[in-house]
Amino acid sequence: MVAASRLAARAVSVKSSFRTRMLELAAGLNDIIALGRGDPDFETPPAIVAAGADALIGGYTHYSPPPGLPELREAIAFQLKLNNNVKYSADQIIVTNGAQEALLISILALVDSGDEVILQTPRFNAFDYMVKLAGGRIVDVPTLEADDYALRADAIRGALTKCSKLLVIANPNNPTGGLTPRAELERIAKLAVEHDLLVISDEIYEKLIFGGAEHVSLGALDGMSERTVTVNGFSKAYAMTGWRVGYLAAPVWMMESAVEIKHTLSICTPPALQRGALAALKSGDEAVASMLAEYERRLDLVLSRLDDMGISYGRPGGGMYVYANISSTGLDAETFCLELLRRERVMVFPGTMFADPANRHIRITLLSPFGSMEKALARMQRFVERVREP
Repeated sequence: MVAASRLAARAVSVKSSFRTRMLELAAGLNDIIALGRGDPDFETPPAIVAAGADALIGGYTHYSPPPGLPELREAIAFQLKLNNNVKYSADQIIVTNGAQEALLISILALVDSGDEVILQTPRFNAFDYMVKLAGGRIVDVPTLEADDYALRADAIRGALTKCSKLLVIANPNNPTGGLTPRAELERIAKLAVEHDLLVISDEIYEKLIFGGAEHVSLGALDGMSERTVTVNGFSKAYAMTGWRVGYLAAPVWMMESAVEIKHTLSICTPPALQRGALAALKSGDEAVASMLAEYERRLDLVLSRLDDMGISYGRPGGGMYVYANISSTGLDAETFCLELLRRERVMVFPGTMFADPANRHIRITLLSPFGSMEKALARMQRFVERVREP
């Protein structure tokens, strides 16, 4: 038998064991309410589905150019300028198989062995694997509940060394929903210019902002256009997770290398799905607004119930998640999640799955119907009251 020890070092899994334990436990249970996955419960708007179907019937069944359909790249560039004040030409856009591929392409294009990559914590854990695939070294910068998990320039400054090359920002962030405000982003931009940092700005949740707050694209700030890669996509805002259409917008000097990496990874993003994404840009705003209103209604429910439970949290500025501190229950986060699933049939994920070493937070998603969320939160409150009993 060939030994698993012969796997390449880059193939070592990143914190997959706990998710496996939860899924194995869930497989033997009934009536589970899942508040863990990051997949919207809404269906893709019908006009987008129709555009994709029409494209298949109309012959969009062959390769597109590796960077994507010209008409979609033009539309993305237009929207970035109109809505984000970020100026890219269509030739600076690559359409990818989801934002995750855009992030991987960007990291592979920018990170050499030994380069330090600054990542906020908590964070989407795929960042870790991408940096390790590229041979980079991860430097953690914590975000705090007291700041509603906004990223702070001073925390980044304290992490800088002579090997610092790349800063990756997710704004809003997964799993915390942390939204970094304009004034702080301006300080971060100034820091990046001073220290010649490259930046990847992951803005996949930029259409899902709560309470009318402002979302700011980092690439629009002074000195940032030539050092920032803006990553976005259609999965979250348009409920198109299975369509796998994202994009990156990058400086001209990076494009030739990035296109070659894209071509190597997947040749192109399926053209019919790109036509669906084009329809989303042209006619999807009303559907996004409707979904956002429902997410805000669910958010109010979750925060109210957490207040009733005496569980603290950072108030999310956007996204699809609430990051709650369950340390007042006396349980660590992994135990809390396993016991909540076992006893009450509610699935949430611990912060340890999101590069948070503290083991005292859980991520609650806003991605189940309102009635199901009411039921799940009632079960959670019953569980919390029982574990606190003397």
